[in-house]
Amino acid sequence: MACASRLVTDVIFDFCGVVLDWQCRAALAGHYPPELVDRICADDDPCGFFDYEDRMDHGELLAQVLPDVEREQGKELADVFADYIARYNDALPRMIPGMEELLGDLRKAGYGVWGLTNWSCETFHFAFEKFPQLERLLNGTVVSGVEKKFKPNADFYELALHRFGLKPDACVFFDDTAKNVTGAQQVGIRAFRFSTAEQARRDLASVGVRL
Repeated sequence: MACASRLVTDVIFDFCGVVLDWQCRAALAGHYPPELVDRICADDDPCGFFDYEDRMDHGELLAQVLPDVEREQGKELADVFADYIARYNDALPRMIPGMEELLGDLRKAGYGVWGLTNWSCETFHFAFEKFPQLERLLNGTVVSGVEKKFKPNADFYELALHRFGLKPDACVFFDDTAKNVTGAQQVGIRAFRFSTAEQARRDLASVGVRL
């Protein structure tokens, strides 16, 4: 029988790609020519949008990033990037299927449910405005752009554990990015790479979570 300190009491979730469906393309399609949207959203990031957004997730403001966008990509793309950030709610078309139910079931079963996300302080509010049910589904959330700490660095997970009052070995963490899963494991949190809500339920059951 597992000792009490190993029993899962709390589950921590990444946001984009886990709780919420994030699609850069969804915020651009219909507003710009398809060939431009394809170029911006290409996997090799030729326009740098993902890199610029990553800087904002790490704590920089749009006003700090935008001059570099214009210098490196030109005024037209800088204007597109600023528009994309202004309409960021369009990039959040839905919750990931099954996740509202999973978070609700965890809360009903008495588990703590938390968010830990790399997200800009200037756009994070869109998540709760578009999906107000997150207020009742989550006990609290730590945001990288606010804290200027971020996954996969150990200090960001440790900040969340301290803020939430949690023991690492009593937590499970889900993220869709492998390096962030590894980062959680390195501070003693059991962690799984997220694929679907159904798989997350199986992963939770494997460590003794009963829903």
